[in-house]
Amino acid sequence: MQLKPAQQTRQAPDTPQKAGEDHSREAVPLTERRSAATMGLLWITMVTAFPSVLIGFQWYKEGLTLSQVIICTALSCLVLLAYSVPSAYLGALSGLPYGLLSRKVFGRWGSRLVSCNLLWIFIAWYSLAALLLADALNGLFHCNIPVMYMAAGLAVLMAFNNFFGFSGVANFARYLAAPLLLGMVGYTFFKVVPTCPTTALSAIPHVSFLTALTSVSGFVIGFAVWGNEADYWRYGKTNKWLTALPLTIALLIGQIIFPITGWMISRLSGITDYGAATNYINVYAFGGIAAIAAIVLAVAYFACNDSNLYGMINAVENIKKLPHHGVCAVLAIVCAGLAAWLSTAGIAKSLEAIASLNCVFLPTVTVIMLCEFFMISRLLGQSHDLSHVPDAASLPVVRWPAFIALFAAGFVGVLTSGVIPGTEAFHVGVCSVQAWLTAIVVYMPLRVLEHRRSVATATTNTKRYIEKLWATEAAQSVELLK
Repeated sequence: MQLKPAQQTRQAPDTPQKAGEDHSREAVPLTERRSAATMGLLWITMVTAFPSVLIGFQWYKEGLTLSQVIICTALSCLVLLAYSVPSAYLGALSGLPYGLLSRKVFGRWGSRLVSCNLLWIFIAWYSLAALLLADALNGLFHCNIPVMYMAAGLAVLMAFNNFFGFSGVANFARYLAAPLLLGMVGYTFFKVVPTCPTTALSAIPHVSFLTALTSVSGFVIGFAVWGNEADYWRYGKTNKWLTALPLTIALLIGQIIFPITGWMISRLSGITDYGAATNYINVYAFGGIAAIAAIVLAVAYFACNDSNLYGMINAVENIKKLPHHGVCAVLAIVCAGLAAWLSTAGIAKSLEAIASLNCVFLPTVTVIMLCEFFMISRLLGQSHDLSHVPDAASLPVVRWPAFIALFAAGFVGVLTSGVIPGTEAFHVGVCSVQAWLTAIVVYMPLRVLEHRRSVATATTNTKRYIEKLWATEAAQSVELLK
């Protein structure tokens, strides 16, 4: 079995590609792939944001020790790498977006369901990021403008870079967002480390390790996993090491160093409230100059929402081909309305719920696709031409093995996430990993069974055809003898 990478663009016959639309219906040509440095800087802005620092305050409040934070974030990142490296490499190898890859595994309407699933989760992330920025700016400047209206206005402004497609997203991350983020948190980290004694590493924990791992992994995996890695890494080079290295560095910075920094600052200050934490970091890292802190925060959140909106646009284009700028504008307005509504629900509660659901639904789809392209294909001796864009009309409406596996995994993941009231007794383990494993266990035998049935059906049809052909030839021979 061999996976054939994309060598050239091959358009889907039902939807011709238009210039300037980011190859939404075809594989990205190898001549347009970005360097590992560009992809790494982009990914840093996608897994590194201010909530990664603020969560450290929350973990200190919950009683997690520094050693627990370090060990649990490292373990969570290893789990995340085991998923994200093959997921990103699949995107680079194929050059196809998430939606087109899902067509091959989930079928025509199954793929659209997958895109709808991605759409609502990314709308929630985008709206929450706008709300977090509005709350931070309000804490810095003590504006008289209600946070609800600030969040809605920022949600609209954050759509600007996506009017220029992937180039606008990547260039903003490479030249502005990533350097600012690295400078801000790097300076804060090296400033706060000397204030934390080595005895903090040997402190006696008051929270069990399993409880700590459940809490930490829920955020780390839920926040840093995207699920639609192919949408971004299809612009990367088709090299495993050039995929793995940027992902590893980005997670090390965004999901280990950032939370540790937040935990140490919380220990130093005694602050656990999100709003107060933002103000303290402003004073601690920027000498109280609110304008500098506002610029850094705005750039970070704008970069994160660039990627969120880019994923949403790809999802819409997999459902129905629409004008790029129109889709971008409509999605920004929808997110503005949701950001205003989330301001009444509470930031911490919204962040926890969205992260928990995100790490269950979106990555599970990719896990099923990885099973198909890297495991089932090898098991059945099949070959996939990943550069081929399947015509939607030629696909079945739904591929049931993938659909059933997604439903089962979603049920297990949501049940063990603790998001739904009344399910606290089932909130054990790492909900994302449990959902992914469920998807593999359900999909593999169902897919093999489907293959055997299709082979048996093909064999039966072949026999019937041969028998009919023999009968026809026999009848013709009889006629000739007469």
